[in-house]
Amino acid sequence: MPKVFYLSVKEELMLKKSWIPYRGTSYSDEEMEARSRSFYEWADQRRSLRSFSDRPVPRSVIESIIRTASTAPSGAHKQPWRFCAVSDPALKKEIRMAAEAEERENYSSRMSERWKKDLEPLGTDWQKAFLETAPWLIVVFKEIYKTEDGVKKNNYYVNESVGLACGFLLMAIHHAGLTALTHTPSPMNFLSKILGRPANERPFLLIPVGHPAPGATVPDLQRKALDDIACFFEEE
Repeated sequence: MPKVFYLSVKEELMLKKSWIPYRGTSYSDEEMEARSRSFYEWADQRRSLRSFSDRPVPRSVIESIIRTASTAPSGAHKQPWRFCAVSDPALKKEIRMAAEAEERENYSSRMSERWKKDLEPLGTDWQKAFLETAPWLIVVFKEIYKTEDGVKKNNYYVNESVGLACGFLLMAIHHAGLTALTHTPSPMNFLSKILGRPANERPFLLIPVGHPAPGATVPDLQRKALDDIACFFEEE
């Protein structure tokens, strides 16, 4: 009588070729220490910028940056994001006008005095010239659900997934030698209308991308120390 072999779920998946071997890179403790510190020192140079040059950036660069963002993990691997890259001057102007209208209202009546005081060190106001000057605007939308064969299917952990993708996006922008700003005019519904996005997508972030303007400056801010952001629980 022939033997009967029962495969695990993982083995069955691998036979169906929906799973593949993981191929990562392993380093010694010394190499990990050096690489992690070097990456931190490089990442620590990233700054939000409001003064952009109009120097062009090739579309191919933006495509690679967006591809990098899309490597982020997502709930059930639904990848609930859409990156709309805008370089058309007419569209950028329309976005700027709509964003400034909302921001003008924010600064005049919606924002508390404490909020505005906290923003003073950043030198920001309702005027957003960078939305026209920067060669590219990447508008990130979160996809709340999908419709397949007429059936509405919700995505999972949408905010968390899109937030992770935006983090990858910012690091990819920095890695390419470009600068960016995470701009969140509120409300942002005008972005859906201007860009003609479907009802299942909601604006998440508006990110101008480009080279810094000549002589650009940033506030002299200090990031929190490790003890202020991390807790370690180790075996004694």
